[in-house]
Amino acid sequence: QVQLVESGGGDVQPGGSMKLSCVASGSEIYIMAWYRQAPGKQREFVASITSVGSTNYLDSVKGRFIIARGDDRNMMYLQMNSLKPEDTAVYRCNANGEGPSGSWGQGTQVTVSS
Repeated sequence: QVQLVESGGGDVQPGGSMKLSCVASGSEIYIMAWYRQAPGKQREFVASITSVGSTNYLDSVKGRFIIARGDDRNMMYLQMNSLKPEDTAVYRCNANGEGPSGSWGQGTQVTVSS
């Protein structure tokens, strides 16, 4: 299992930017991702990055969010630009998928509001 800890959430105005970080420790990581869950909605995939750097994004965040791994391969970031109120959610870091072998962080709240 992988242990994950997120940081960087908070309040931001529409159009603003925010950077989330996730630090991982433990077992080998093949893919890392960010998911989010807004109140009353199901969890949704936001972005992912593989061990070789391939990325994938939710259509609604393409061109606004950037996922990256740090030089320290245990770090992952989500740079969020041009934030919208609909981006408000609890963002969670994931390693190695949603299945039984996957791991989750505790989550960090992002609130986009004027």
